[in-house]
Amino acid sequence: GIENLPCELQRNFQLMRELDQRTEDKKAEIDSLAAEYIESVKNMLPEERVEHLKKIQSAYSKCKEYSDDKVQLAMQTYEMVDKHIRRLDADLARFEADLKDKLEGSDFENAGSQSLKKGRSQKDKRGSRGRGRRTSEEDTPKKKKVKGGSEFADTILSVHPSDVLDMPVDPNEPTYCLCHQVSYGEMIGCDNPDCPIEWFHFACVDLTTKPKGKWFCPRCVQERKKKK
Repeated sequence: GIENLPCELQRNFQLMRELDQRTEDKKAEIDSLAAEYIESVKNMLPEERVEHLKKIQSAYSKCKEYSDDKVQLAMQTYEMVDKHIRRLDADLARFEADLKDKLEGSDFENAGSQSLKKGRSQKDKRGSRGRGRRTSEEDTPKKKKVKGGSEFADTILSVHPSDVLDMPVDPNEPTYCLCHQVSYGEMIGCDNPDCPIEWFHFACVDLTTKPKGKWFCPRCVQERKKKK
């Protein structure tokens, strides 16, 4: 869920603001020390000059430390938002795939019922000439619909997720999996904390449902075998 995202963003932005203020205060201190040094450098002893320059250098180091902390915090904030975006993209792709399945299923049932009615009417006409209007149980619409439904289910299962997904791809969006593509559809994470890829598409690792227990990608499985 993304319920906690606004609070986390507000906290990170507040920390960035505090780091900015500390940096500005340190910069003002550096300016003051530099002005003092320039004004009285002629009257300073060599030891005093070295001591004063060390103060300025220490202030610069502290200012750089604050800046590095701010950059690191900004990167963490970006990763946090990007993680939620990937999850939303995956949910959206799954929703669009389900919606397409339902629409195709509805069209299939409508077309099947129309052809079934047409075939049934022709068979009734032939039967009325010979042995009357009696029909066998195999000609009932109920059984024909079940058979057609199973064929349609097999067809849907054979569709690759990348064929279903039709979304514009952000060139800056990170890629995953063995196929080096962006996130879409059902994905699974490798339980190896050191896995260089981390996330994989179901179809690329021959999965249709999420397995029980821990799951390791093919690359990590090979590495674990080599270590043994």
